[in-house]
Amino acid sequence: MQFKDYYDILGVAKNASQEDIRKAYRKLARQYHPDVSKAPDAAARMAEINEANTVLGDPEKRAAYDTVGAQAWAAGARSGDDVRPPPGWNSGWHQSSSASAEDFARHFGQSGFAGGDGGEYSDFFEHLFGQARARAQSQARASDTAPHRGQDQHARIELELLDAYRGTERQFTLRDARFDAQGHIVHDERTLHVKIPAGVKEGQMIRLAGQGSPGLDGGLAGDVLLQVHLRPDPRWRVEGRDVTQKLRVTPWEAALGGEVEVHTPEGKTVHVGVPAGSGSGRKLRLKGRGIPASSASGQAGDLYLELDIAVPGAITEAQKAAWQALAQSYPGFDPRRA
Repeated sequence: MQFKDYYDILGVAKNASQEDIRKAYRKLARQYHPDVSKAPDAAARMAEINEANTVLGDPEKRAAYDTVGAQAWAAGARSGDDVRPPPGWNSGWHQSSSASAEDFARHFGQSGFAGGDGGEYSDFFEHLFGQARARAQSQARASDTAPHRGQDQHARIELELLDAYRGTERQFTLRDARFDAQGHIVHDERTLHVKIPAGVKEGQMIRLAGQGSPGLDGGLAGDVLLQVHLRPDPRWRVEGRDVTQKLRVTPWEAALGGEVEVHTPEGKTVHVGVPAGSGSGRKLRLKGRGIPASSASGQAGDLYLELDIAVPGAITEAQKAAWQALAQSYPGFDPRRA
């Protein structure tokens, strides 16, 4: 995605205070507001300025953005350059706004200052904060006469594949950000105990009831929603609850068939029959040995063993002779012929 350098857009330093950002935004808004500016790109510039202010003017979004920006700036990236957020960039940062739902929704285009036709923001912004925006707009449409339930806080947690098989317990640090009296960002942390049930899968949400933002006017506290991400591992490929792993076999095991020992992701050892005449890439299915069923799903995934033929080297004279004898026993065999 294309990076947006919000500090450069507003013309402020990366350690700018909230007051510095507010002043810069007002100055640029007076210069580029479409109602007063004659510049042909005034509307586009105003939308960009407003987007930068929306992020840098909110402590939580600014803290999360700085995590992404730090890597981009270190690589010399500028606005418009392609960047990839570092792994786990938003782990622990919740994506709700510290402002009220009404204020948050108004920043996203429900007033005339935020984007002309209803608040169109860049793909970069949508990638980082789009889900939080949708939640806030939905909440803003609720009645403001009744008690307000606190906002849900969304974060992500990274797990190993073995955690999905067995379940685990973790201490999870939720990071919040706020502006101090001088307008600089202060980071707060609180630690929550999380019980991860067996059977969780990629993208699944774990709800921690009542651990989110406090309610208003007697409303209930929101929840913390942890989105599960399984840490990439070269040994396995995960699709839903199905797991695929490589199974290395010898040429004679592939050609003649036989029983081989396999260590599964859940830590168990099983014996699997390799059919005679198997080639590289063939998959053997072990039904029900993928990620187990969770309380919300009654069906476990499968484990697929993808055969990978390991060819031993020919080092000794006897080994070389064996390969030569093998070649002579297959006259005319050409694996490159279609």
